[in-house]
This record gives sequence, C-alpha cells and structure tokens, in this order.
Amino acid sequence: MKKLNFFCLFIILIFNISCSKKEIEKPVIVEKSLELQVLEAYEEGMKSLEEGDVLYAAKKFNQAEMLFPQSEWAPKASLMASYSYYSQDYYSDTIAELNRFIKVYPKHKNIDYAYYLLAVSHYEQIVDETKDLQSIIKAQKYFNIVVNKYPDTEYALDADFKLGLIDDILAAKEMYIGRYYLDKKKWVSAINRFRNVIDNYETTAFTQEALHRLVEVHYILGLIDEAEKYAKLLGYNYQSSEWYENSYVIFNQDYKKIRLNKNKDKKSSKILKKFKSLFNRDE
Repeated sequence: MKKLNFFCLFIILIFNISCSKKEIEKPVIVEKSLELQVLEAYEEGMKSLEEGDVLYAAKKFNQAEMLFPQSEWAPKASLMASYSYYSQDYYSDTIAELNRFIKVYPKHKNIDYAYYLLAVSHYEQIVDETKDLQSIIKAQKYFNIVVNKYPDTEYALDADFKLGLIDDILAAKEMYIGRYYLDKKKWVSAINRFRNVIDNYETTAFTQEALHRLVEVHYILGLIDEAEKYAKLLGYNYQSSEWYENSYVIFNQDYKKIRLNKNKDKKSSKILKKFKSLFNRDE
C-alpha cells in the first residue's frame, strides 16, 4: 500500500514539474516566434519591392509593423511601406502612410526623411502655375519644416533648392492672374498681383516683368509719378533687360520707332551677310 502511495505521489510530482516547465518556457517560445514572424514579413516585403510588386511589398511591411509594434523593426517597416507606394507614384497612399508615421513615431531618428519624402510626394504632383495650389502649398510647408528643423541633414539642401523652384511657380501664378486682370482692365486687381511678386518673390525671374507691368498700369491710369518710380527701380536693377526697354518705350514713343528701325537694320544686315557668304565658298 505504501509502495502504491509512493508511486502515485511520484507520478503527481513529475506531472507538476512538467507543467511548470511548460509554463516557464511558453513566453520565451512565443516571443522568439513573434520576432521571427516580423523578420520574415519584412524580408518578404523587401523581396517584393525589388521585384516591383510594390502593393504586396507595402502589405508585408504593414504586416511586419502590426505583428510587433514595439519592435525596432516597426518604424522601419512603416517607412518602407511609404517608400513602396512612392516608388510607383501612389502619392495618396504614400502621404497617408507618412502622416501616420509622423504621428506614431514623432521622435524616430528618421523623422527628417519622413518629412522630406512627404514634401516630395506633394511636390511631384505639381502640374503648373495655372492649376490648383494645394500641392504647391503643402510641398512648401513640409520643405520648410525640413530646412528649419533639420538644417544639417542631407535633405535640407535639396529642400532649399526646391523651395526656390516653388517660389518661381507661385510667382508665375501671380503673373498669370495679373496679366488676366490687365487684359480685363481690372487695374487694381492687376496692381495687387504684380506688387505681390515684387514683395514676396523678388528673387525670381518674374520680378522684371512685374515691375514693367506696374509701369504700364500706372501710366495707363495717368499716375505718371508712380509709373516713373517703378521704371527707375527697374532701370536701377535691370537696366540692360528687355523689360526695361519696354518700360522706356512707354515714356518715349520715338524710341519705339528707333528700336524698330534698328531691329530692321540688324535683320537686313544678317540677310546680306548670309547672301554674301554664298559667293565666298570654295568651289
């Protein structure tokens, strides 16, 4: 009887030890398995991206992030999902992913890249100065964040360059609208647009024309002093430009005739030289 009791006690003890061991080992097995799943999903995403299947790649990167959000791979996977969409011009998906990344991982070491890619995604949707301004304004906003918050990064230099191009686009849009108002004889509206170019986009190539248009409008309105003021400003900064000559013509109609005759003489001279050269060829 004692032997039977001892045997039963031994069996129960072995069973309890076995269960305790399983309970201890279980979390370790799950943790390793989860890490492995994350890496497998990430690597599968990279492989799909290299093969050009960007939608499946983005799906796998998102899966890797969701499997283990606390993992160091989670923010990397989120950025790679963004890049996957961007690589095939899925701008809306790229922007949505990047906005989420910035919200979820605001302190991540690659946050500068996230802002830069977000700016580029808006910038590459710009069509021209006559179209909707949303892409231009948002690109400008995020490029400014890159330049101001991350000035020492590799992205800041390109962001600054693109901000200059955006200024050119915005100035071109102002000129486009200003010319429209000028044609419609809406003088005040035209003046406001041309003034905006001078005040806010003075480093662009449109400053010269904007000054000339202000000379033109004020002269038409009989505001000669104002017209002369802008003409002097144009002459001081761009005396050798075509726009300065056009403004000079407004005040001196005789100069217009002289310039036309001068251009005719130049044209005739070129024709004569070309004609004469026919007889100077070696036979």
